[in-house]
Amino acid sequence: MLIVQKFGGTSVGDLDKIQNVARRVAVTKKNGNDVIVVVSAMSGETNKLIEFAHYFSQNPVKESMDMLLSSGERVTAALLCIALNEMGVDAVALTGRQAGIKTDSIHTKARITDIDPSLMQCEIKQNKVIVVAGFQGINERGHVTTLGRGGSDLSAVAIAGSIKADLCEIYTDVNGIYTTDPRIEPKAKKLDKISYDEMLELASLGAKVLQNRSVELAKKLNVNLVTRSSFTDEEGTLITKEENIMEEPLVSGIALDKNQARISLFGVKDRPGIASDIFTSLASDNINVDMIIQTVGHDDSANLDFTVTINELNDAKSIVNKFISNGDITDVSYDDSICKVSVVGVGMKSHTGVAARAFVTMAKENINILMISTSEIKVSMVVSEKYAELAVRSLHSAYELDK
Repeated sequence: MLIVQKFGGTSVGDLDKIQNVARRVAVTKKNGNDVIVVVSAMSGETNKLIEFAHYFSQNPVKESMDMLLSSGERVTAALLCIALNEMGVDAVALTGRQAGIKTDSIHTKARITDIDPSLMQCEIKQNKVIVVAGFQGINERGHVTTLGRGGSDLSAVAIAGSIKADLCEIYTDVNGIYTTDPRIEPKAKKLDKISYDEMLELASLGAKVLQNRSVELAKKLNVNLVTRSSFTDEEGTLITKEENIMEEPLVSGIALDKNQARISLFGVKDRPGIASDIFTSLASDNINVDMIIQTVGHDDSANLDFTVTINELNDAKSIVNKFISNGDITDVSYDDSICKVSVVGVGMKSHTGVAARAFVTMAKENINILMISTSEIKVSMVVSEKYAELAVRSLHSAYELDK
């Protein structure tokens, strides 16, 4: 088998942990598999590099930040390669560029456009373990780029797809995908299998085990993903096609996202194109808008509510202020003390009353729902952050996910 293994920051957090990863990779190789390893920076390294940059500038040039931040993964790749060779495992370390990862030019959150796996294929034919620095690539001008949050997961999935790997294993500090965060609900159960679509919803809705872009790419490239712990030998969770799962549960999981802010626009001019103007401006600044609610007034104006991630709130404020200045919006309020709790399951497609049960559960706990969004396999609700954990535990119990 050809296996791609990705190890995150907590898995390579110090030299002892890198040694542990080397032992695990060596076992995989000695079991007769071809292995490509993708690594993140050591835990805390990226934050340290950001602090270094902010010593000189609070708004450093993004192109320079990519050159700086990409060094963390290269350090890990080189150290792991040294450890493997010392164990007698022939290994070679590659940067994202050497691995053939090509991206667009949006620095600090680039998207992969293509992968040329020829060098990796050559090294595999020579029976070498390949260790790739994740999170990075190069643009058409040959400049280093980084892929944004969760970028090493994305590197691993893209490599697995391009080289037609049999399996892509994502190693973290948890044992797999749970019905909800076990730190909030100790009764949470680990799932053996979950569909791409369910995992995509959970990842986009706040589940931190996998980044949604990597799940989206895995579905597109038909890569079988397994997420598991690098600290135990316990079986993980397989993320695969929906048809590979024999019994589809009504609800697979409850997700919580506290990284949300609500923007409420009042007195928005009720004219054709105003919503388009507002959201096009936000999109042009790469601000991702999630839930949207519009209510039309009776005085040629409307109110518009939407959510963005907290780290994009200040950028969104700058854009909203421009519309206030030109008279398109009368007033605005911001609320970053909210969270989004979501119920996810492919079984919703064929069952009625799933959303109703969620609303009844919230009502029983006297939790006021501020916004609602639904799709074929999810129901999302924005509530006050102080009710976050109560909402998760109540919904987990309501859908009997602890049984």
